[in-house]
Amino acid sequence: MLLRAIRAFARHPRVGPIVVVLAPALADSPPDWLRALLSDRLLLAAGGEERQESVANGLQKLPPGPSLVLVHDAARPFVAADVIDRVLAVAARGAVAVPGVPLADTVKETDTAGLVVRTVPRERLVAIQTPQAFPRAMLETAHQRAKSDGAPAATDDASLCERLGYPVRVVAGSAWNIKITTPEDFALAEALAGAETTP
Repeated sequence: MLLRAIRAFARHPRVGPIVVVLAPALADSPPDWLRALLSDRLLLAAGGEERQESVANGLQKLPPGPSLVLVHDAARPFVAADVIDRVLAVAARGAVAVPGVPLADTVKETDTAGLVVRTVPRERLVAIQTPQAFPRAMLETAHQRAKSDGAPAATDDASLCERLGYPVRVVAGSAWNIKITTPEDFALAEALAGAETTP
């Protein structure tokens, strides 16, 4: 999964340095296949206890120069170049960009006992994906402020920018850009990977 995710960005003509954030033990001693890829362009950083800390560590490892930053989850190994294009185009205009797909399911809010409290209108709801794209200065400021303010950990980096009032725009994501977290997701991923290689 990680290799697939790396390839999507390594092949993109507008992507420069890539920082892979790993568990500290793996960052210190990466697997042979990853060690073989390391270069001035592909760097490693040690992750933190939570996602937010891991991204902050990756930002610190990023060399000077790039004015835009993409943050992506290796759990989404099927990201397509056109999604990367769309988020970069928005970030280049000075806003945060997140890919999203409209919710197709009915959404209900429940209480702690599992009883439905209300049905949530879904017309303006979207499921957010990665990669998310940022003007670098915005993302660095958002992480610095979150750390200094002791704000609760965010589930994505766009949320940190939202807290500071930075504009966050949703662009079209992709139904193929699935997040792999469950055994069923792995089965779907294997089917998608097989479809890519089928003549």
